[in-house]
Amino acid sequence: MLFNSLQFLIFFAVTALLYYILPYKTRWVLLLIASCCFYMAWRPELIVLILFSSLVNYTGARLVENGGGKRALIPALVIDIGLLFVFKYLVFVNESFRWLYELLGKTYPVGRFDIILPMGISFYTFQGMGYLIDIYRGEYKAEKNYLKFTLFITFFPQLVAGPIERADRLMHQLFAKHELNADNFSTGAKYMLMGYLKKTVIADRAAVLVDTVFNSPRDFNGIALLTAAVFFAFQIYGDFSGYSDIAKGCAKILGIDLMQNFNRPYFASSIKDFWRRWHISLSSWFKDYLYIPLGGSRCSKLRRDINLMITFCVSGLWHGANWTFVLWGGLHGIYQVIENHLFRNGGKEPNKIILGITLPFRWFITLVIVILTWIPFRANSISDCIYIFGNLTSGLENVTDMQFVYETVNSLGLGIFEIAIVAAAIVFLMLIELISIRFEDIHCMLMRLPFVFRFAFYYIIAAIILSTGVFSGLGEFIYFQF
Repeated sequence: MLFNSLQFLIFFAVTALLYYILPYKTRWVLLLIASCCFYMAWRPELIVLILFSSLVNYTGARLVENGGGKRALIPALVIDIGLLFVFKYLVFVNESFRWLYELLGKTYPVGRFDIILPMGISFYTFQGMGYLIDIYRGEYKAEKNYLKFTLFITFFPQLVAGPIERADRLMHQLFAKHELNADNFSTGAKYMLMGYLKKTVIADRAAVLVDTVFNSPRDFNGIALLTAAVFFAFQIYGDFSGYSDIAKGCAKILGIDLMQNFNRPYFASSIKDFWRRWHISLSSWFKDYLYIPLGGSRCSKLRRDINLMITFCVSGLWHGANWTFVLWGGLHGIYQVIENHLFRNGGKEPNKIILGITLPFRWFITLVIVILTWIPFRANSISDCIYIFGNLTSGLENVTDMQFVYETVNSLGLGIFEIAIVAAAIVFLMLIELISIRFEDIHCMLMRLPFVFRFAFYYIIAAIILSTGVFSGLGEFIYFQF
């Protein structure tokens, strides 16, 4: 069930209506049933996997709290990682060994097979593992009711693409009494509106161009490859931050606050700053449960750099079972290692070279680096990635030839008018984020303005969505595959 479908809007409207009709002590049961139905609308049988994963982490947490310690923690984590490995990485490992055997001229003894990737498995597995580790650390008490814990894992707005919540933020909200509140409804609807703008106007239309080029990169020149790289940067941002906005909006209407998962990442002044702003829940998860346990930055510079590289390579692999994702994560790790050596005081204070670069230019440099690094993330293979990087400048000498540019643009899968719509929407979104840079978000800024300005802004957003949004052939959200 996709957020950008009429089916979901009806499902959510019915759920929200029943939620406020029922006595508050039984509302969590409705949310649990709704969450299971939401997931089962995709593949009903795979709800068993979520329920089993929840049972593992619930049981592990109870045993840990009752004195089991590491003897209870480690088996539960092994099962979590094992489930993730089997369903997400087993085929990848098998094909990697096949490639290695063929490279050595030997016959690989294992045949090809395929395993369905359960939607959102990386998200709910990591949420469960984080909870289990926090119980082991004594940060809060384990939930005694298995069904209530299962709701924490399966809460439908953030079930399949995050944010990856912590129990101390979300758990108590799921069972608290929330009154029907006009402010919550208004705020939630505004978040959802912005999410639909990002998804239907930017991401889904940009996806056509991006898929056309990245699925056959050898058919295109440097202008097309560069255009597709830029469009993908905003496609994935519109797609993923759009999902987070819709999820946050749905939860807010129910009186529940989800954490902020994006904070104007394309206005980051460094790669380190980018990761403070992009997919914040995952970044903080890897920091708290991998980077710091490895030693973090409280060690030698060499060890710190190794810790960073391990963390980012694992983060890349988390995103997908392909070496392109490992390369993408590794590149971000390398950038951070370089930045740490360009800054003083453990990477916190810029040296004279960095201070000499103006903030807008640092924004621009960071954005260019991020866009180029998205190429291996989107490329279908390492060979495609190498080809794209090797041909980014091919044909650029003809950029002043209007006939050449016209023919190139018309080969990208979108008409010139549609490309103009995406470009205008991207500029509009970036202007919104730039204007609201001093505030938590655009909605907080607008609350300071008279009602007529707020109404006009959201009316324009709704008009843009209805007039230029993509609603046919609904596209899944990119992060559903993770």
